[in-house]
Amino acid sequence: MQDKLQLIATATFGLESIVAQEVHDLGYQVSSVENGKVTFEAGPDAICRANLWLRTADRVRLKVGEFTATSFEELFQETRSLPWAELLPADAEFPVEGKSIKSALFSVPDCQAIVKKAVVESMKKKYKQQWFEEKGPLFRIEVALLKDVATLTIDTSGAGLHKRGYRDHTGHAPLRENLAAALVLLSRWHPDTALIDPLCGSGTIPLEAALIGLDIAPGLNRTFASEDWPLLPGSLWKDAREQARERIKTNEQMEIRGSDIDEKAVNLARKNARLSGVEQAIHFQVQPLAELRSSKKYGKIICNPPYGERLGEEREVKKLYKTMGEVFGRLDTWSFYILTAHPQFEKFFGRKATKKRKLYNGNIKVDFYQYFGLKPPRPRKNK
Repeated sequence: MQDKLQLIATATFGLESIVAQEVHDLGYQVSSVENGKVTFEAGPDAICRANLWLRTADRVRLKVGEFTATSFEELFQETRSLPWAELLPADAEFPVEGKSIKSALFSVPDCQAIVKKAVVESMKKKYKQQWFEEKGPLFRIEVALLKDVATLTIDTSGAGLHKRGYRDHTGHAPLRENLAAALVLLSRWHPDTALIDPLCGSGTIPLEAALIGLDIAPGLNRTFASEDWPLLPGSLWKDAREQARERIKTNEQMEIRGSDIDEKAVNLARKNARLSGVEQAIHFQVQPLAELRSSKKYGKIICNPPYGERLGEEREVKKLYKTMGEVFGRLDTWSFYILTAHPQFEKFFGRKATKKRKLYNGNIKVDFYQYFGLKPPRPRKNK
């Protein structure tokens, strides 16, 4: 494998700058930030570290090549010329996925078939065989066409990076972990500041805050597709995991609270906290929103309340937002950060936000309403 690789951290629309900052904080040079992706150059060990550490990205992809393709022949020839055999072992499983936006080659199934054929032809030269069984490690290839430019990548992550390993994703999950982490980062929360999610559900926001505060790599308890790749020595993954474990702040004292009126949800949140190793850092309790209190003068509330999308929920949601405005108003020195798709949230909450940011929760367009409270006084420096 080359010493320098082109890697792409894919991102949900609106989170590209957060992902770029995370890549920078890992010590890598960002070469471009575009809609839905952050490109950077780094060594092979970055595949391990980026997958383990990126909290807000969707996936990490290895860029194999990029070229203009306005005909199927161009797509075939350019794809075949790329060094596939240097990356894929003879027994590799290499399905091809695709997408096309504003391109002459608009038939995605045809593009996928042509790329698949071109990769096979490229591998035939190296391995001197006509048939590939594809029973080995997974190398999921993507051909992405945008305005006639084809980008060929291989997914290094496997399951999306939002799947940390602490939550069951078979049921309805209203807030993905990487978006929850982004909300915490956008709030500029610090571990010495109190944090409350009074509508915590299964606890995703408090859990992600605790992982941030304890400096725990979000991917530490899961596996990745590229761990099975022969071209990535196992020592790289071992070293990356050991370094991540050494960074954990076991003695960090934080005040993170999650509460919800639903007892089953709170029990699930506690279970998720145990699975993620942050049980001691969060206090979960069954509590109606109206009973929210805190003795702390400064703090942050971060929450993702219901949006009122289902039939018959509108009245309840309006009532909830009104209650939120009244209850949060008692904590008049605190800052509030609320994610919702409801277009009249500010009206029912009773206050205009200091700042709004457009984001996406899955396919739902949402706004992140930010209400800035007082800043805690800076500690005096000893003379």
